[in-house]
Order: sequence, then C-alpha cells, then structure tokens
Amino acid sequence: MNRLFFLQQALLKVIEQNQHIDRNNAPSLDWERIHMISCAKVGYLLAIKRGLDPILSACACTVHDFGRILSGSQKNHGQDGEIPVKEFLRETKLFSEEEIAMIAIAVKNHSKKGEIGSPIEELVKDADLIDYYSYGQTFKRQEQTDRFVRMAE
Repeated sequence: MNRLFFLQQALLKVIEQNQHIDRNNAPSLDWERIHMISCAKVGYLLAIKRGLDPILSACACTVHDFGRILSGSQKNHGQDGEIPVKEFLRETKLFSEEEIAMIAIAVKNHSKKGEIGSPIEELVKDADLIDYYSYGQTFKRQEQTDRFVRMAE
C-alpha cells in the first residue's frame, strides 16, 4: 500500500469524527467521502499526463476540501483548511515539510479557479472540476465554467 491509501484511511476517520457538525450549505459527508476518492483518481491521471508525482498529486486532491469537512461550511473552506490540513498531514507522518507546504497551498487556493498557481494547485483545481462535473453537477461561478472549457480545448 502507498501513502495515498493511508491518507484516505486517516481522512475517513476525520470525516467520521465530524458527523455531528451542522453542514449548513455544504455538501453531505457522503459526498465528501466519494469526492475525496474520485477526485484523487482524476488527480492521479492528470499528474501522469502533466509529469507530476501522481501519488503526491492524488494526496493533495484527497484533502483539498479538508476545511469544509471540519467546518461544515462551503464559504472560505479552502482558506480555512490551510492550517488544519498542515496539522493533519503532520500527524499522519506520511509527508515531508516541503510536501505538506505544497499540499496546504493547494488546499488554500483550490477554490480560486480564475487564478493561476503552482502545477499542483492547478492540478487540484482541474481535478476538482472534472470530478464535480462527472457527477452531473453544474458550475455556479463563471470562473469554474471558463476553466473547464479551457481544459476541454
């Protein structure tokens, strides 16, 4: 087994521990479970195509909604997830400090679909949209649609 498996296993425990949180306007925890795994698969494949580390990329995709899982809120969940995801990743003992920093920045910025970031940030943004769309969801913001259209060209 690789660290992606162990990370997803640890995140499933965090999700279970947060069953009591009011989900406000956020998706259900069932969605979070499905999305974290399927987004990681999309990220893995994108990473191969883009010449990035597929396991590290899939791990970043796995935790990109960590802030929403903890808070139960869609609002600012990327930014709010940056510090808690660093702590979570350190606790897993699966990543170096450099990798933790890269993943945390991707978590923080993944909702900023109209901005350009590091290769791993861009991968997480794209995997998030592809996965979301693959479940028949429609985009709520123009920057999401614009990014998705650019990927398809």
